Amino acid sequence: MSLVIAESFSTHLTLSTRLVYQLGEPRSTLRAITDRSGDAVVIHAGGEIDACNENTWRQLVAEAAATASAPGPFVVDVTDVDFMGCCAFGVLADAAQQCRDRCVELRLVSRAPIVTRIVEACGLGALLPIFPTVDHALAVS
Repeated sequence: MSLVIAESFSTHLTLSTRLVYQLGEPRSTLRAITDRSGDAVVIHAGGEIDACNENTWRQLVAEAAATASAPGPFVVDVTDVDFMGCCAFGVLADAAQQCRDRCVELRLVSRAPIVTRIVEACGLGALLPIFPTVDHALAVS
C-alpha cells in the first residue's frame, strides 16, 4: 500500500519595481499580494480602490493577468477591500475580456452583496463570475 500526499503551495509573483513602490507608499490605500498556485494566479487585495489609485490598480491587475496562462484561472480576491469605486470594476471587466481572449478565466472572490449587485447591475455577471472564497474559485474546473 502506498500513500500519496499532494501538497499545495504558492509562490509570490514578482511585480515591477514601480508597482511595488506605489503599493508600498505610506499614503497608499491599496494593499495587495500576488501569488501563483499551480497554474492559477491570485491577487489578494485590501484597502480601497478608487480614482486616486486607479492607475496602480490597473497596473496591478494587468501585471498579474499577464502571468496567467490557460488552463489556470486568474483569481482576484477583493474580500478585504473596504471600498471599490466604479473604476475598479471597469479595470476588472477589461482584464477579464483580455484574459478570455487567451482562454484564461478571471474569477472574482467576494462575499459582499454590494459587489454582486454592482456586477449584475452592470451586466458583467458572465464576464466576472463571483465566488465566496479563493478555494471555491480555484476548485472550479
